[in-house]
Amino acid sequence: MNCYSTIAAAPPQTPGGQSQNPLGSMWVMLILMFVIMYFLIIRPQSKQRKEQAARVASLSKGDKIISIGGMHGTVHHISKTTVTVKLSENVFVPFEKDAIRSVTKVGNSSKQDSSEKQEDAGEES
Repeated sequence: MNCYSTIAAAPPQTPGGQSQNPLGSMWVMLILMFVIMYFLIIRPQSKQRKEQAARVASLSKGDKIISIGGMHGTVHHISKTTVTVKLSENVFVPFEKDAIRSVTKVGNSSKQDSSEKQEDAGEES
């Protein structure tokens, strides 16, 4: 029997004399990756979905909206799944509630418009 064959077959050992378990470190890395993905991707998306659902649930007639396609209009009629939006005089378009990106309440329009203008000015700088 060759002495090299027994050395090659021996598992790697740490300085303390214990062998390393490659599966243990792999599981730790997988769990760590899942935790990082949760805090960077899953949690912020669920937060945005809840905010969007609250925005759509609080729609009322006369609110100014912007659709995900960029259409600006005023809410004219609200049904269970759709919203009829007035784009201009005698032009009414039905939208799914999920297609509404942002809502500006009638009473808060000047406050939200000024904050949006400040954000736009900050982005241009």
